[in-house]
This record gives sequence, structure tokens and C-alpha cells, in this order.
Amino acid sequence: MQRTLMRGPARVSYAQIYVESSENYSSMEECFAGQRNGLCGAAVAGTLFLITGLHDGEVAFAVELYDGEPAIDDEWEEIVEASYRPLGKPALMAWGGGPGVWELDLEPEIDYRVRYCGWGMDAAHRDGQQEGEPSVDRYALQFWPAPAAPDRVVKVTSREAAYSHESVRTAPPPPTAEQKARAAEELERIAELNRQVTVIPEWGGSLPGVREIWHDLARLDRPLFDALERAGEDTQYAVARWAARRSCHAAGLDEIGWIAATLDGMDRGLAFHDAFQPPPGAFGNGPYAVATTGDWDPALSGPAQAMLVIRTAGLDDPLASAVGSLQLAIGATGNDLAMLQELRQTFPELRSPSS
Repeated sequence: MQRTLMRGPARVSYAQIYVESSENYSSMEECFAGQRNGLCGAAVAGTLFLITGLHDGEVAFAVELYDGEPAIDDEWEEIVEASYRPLGKPALMAWGGGPGVWELDLEPEIDYRVRYCGWGMDAAHRDGQQEGEPSVDRYALQFWPAPAAPDRVVKVTSREAAYSHESVRTAPPPPTAEQKARAAEELERIAELNRQVTVIPEWGGSLPGVREIWHDLARLDRPLFDALERAGEDTQYAVARWAARRSCHAAGLDEIGWIAATLDGMDRGLAFHDAFQPPPGAFGNGPYAVATTGDWDPALSGPAQAMLVIRTAGLDDPLASAVGSLQLAIGATGNDLAMLQELRQTFPELRSPSS
């Protein structure tokens, strides 16, 4: 017996869409850790991290529930399988939680096998989606009750899927707690070198001296720094906006209406000062209020740091915008260096030539 849980267009951003059943955020690195397939990340309980060919737009999507394992439909070009157990009420959702959330009628605390099927990934990645045109790529998620088992790649056809699979298999293991602590100490030392950096004029200071911290990103990841320097202005600004959204999502700020509107406006090409329209009293108190008298301090709250990332993403210099936003975003997300791998997945043009 088959039951359709969702069918229709689904919004994807940064070639990602998710099934979530808890409020805990997990990075791409964590979701794909130890897997063989790079399209359906199921390594974190309660989460499915799904990769698409289309970078941004709408894809055709279906979610189906079966009583038992369905036959494999060979018309699909990409097929992978993994195990999944919802922690609560699951939902298919877009990057950052919207637009578009589809609740899925799956039982919590039940082990399911999930088959993720895709078609048209290379064409969608190469050509994108033209306004008013139908979806280029399409996907299906098929669930059925089954004991937990290792993930597997059933079929691979496209170059994009093959790259994703290879990236997961060759990725180093996630950093240990000790490695994260060492990285945090290093980033705190870097922040100490930039004590001159203060908050934006509206908050009583000045912008971060982005060019002064370029060497910090180069020390952390020289190939990425070089790739950003070679990239065009459109990519550099897109990276800056991605870092701003990533920071705000980690800090929970993307759920605040006027901040979400600022991010959306910058994505549409508005200048920062046109997109940034905080309501009266927005900085009087609250988690995103920034001190109006002090210098930049690595001990600032994550939300406060995320607000600095938004402003840095609006700099007139595209390379300074990209490098500065990314460097600050690492601190704003709790020194999550895994975001650099996620960045490469989102922006293939930043991958090293050997990838």
C-alpha cells in the first residue's frame, strides 16, 4: 500500500532541502559523517539533509509512505538509501525554515528506510531554472518501516551526484571535542589581534577592518582564500550573503521578521542601508543588541556577532565582503569550521582544481 504525504513544487536554496523532526541544528558535515552516499545525509538522528542539482528555485518533489519496501524504479537517474528515525513530528522544509513547510505523517520513534531518488541534477545545476519555466530536476522520498541499516548508493548517473558521493567518502572525520577547543582558542587569539574592530556607526563604532583579518582566513584555509580571491564579484557577494544567512540561522535571528527581510532584500540586490530597516527601539535590549560604546569583543553573543556579519556582507568591496563575512561567521556560529566544507558544496566554483 502506498500513501502520498506530499507532492508538488518545493523550494530549495543552496542546493539543499531537509526533513527535520527537532529544533536542533546540525551541519552538513555532521549529517553526512561516515556515509557512502552524498545526497541524503542521515547520520544525525531525526534529520535528513537532502542535496539537489538546482541551486536556488523550485523542484518537483514527492514524499511517499509504503507498508513495505517498494520496487526500485529504474527511470530515476540517482537512487540512494539510508535509515531514518523521526524524533518528533517531521516536516519537509526549505533552507532556514521557509518559504514552504510540509508536515509528514510519519510515526516518531519508528525506524524507517528512506529511498531518495533524483532526476535531472546535472541540467539543473548547469542551467538553473528560468522564470516561468517548469522544474528542471525532480525528486522523490520513499519511506517504509525497516530496521536500521547502513546507507548505500543504488544508482548514480550524474556528475553532480558522483561528486557529492566522492566528497562524502573522502571527507575527514568531524573534528573531535579537543580539536574544536583548539580551533576556538586559535580564533579567540585572532580576534584579540583585531581589538580595533568596532561595531557599525549606528551602534556607536565603525566597521570591522576586514582587510586586516584576511590573513586569518588564509591561515585557516588557504585554498579557499585563493579561490575567493579568483572568484567574480557575483560569487563573492553571494558568499557574503550566504555567510550572513548561515550566521543568523545559527543564532535564531532569521525568525525575526525585520532581520529576515534584511537578508531577503540583500539577496534581491538591495544595498545594505536600503535593506536594513530595524524598527524603533530594536537595539535597546534583547539578544541582538550590540553595545554602543565598546570595541569588538569575541565574547559578544552569537546573535550580536551575526548582526556584524550582516553588515560586513554589505561592504562595497566584494572581496572584503566575502572574506570578512565568512571569517566573522565562523565565530558567530560557535567556531563551526565545518561550514567551510558546506560552503564548497554550495559554491562548486570554490572547489580546488583537484576536486
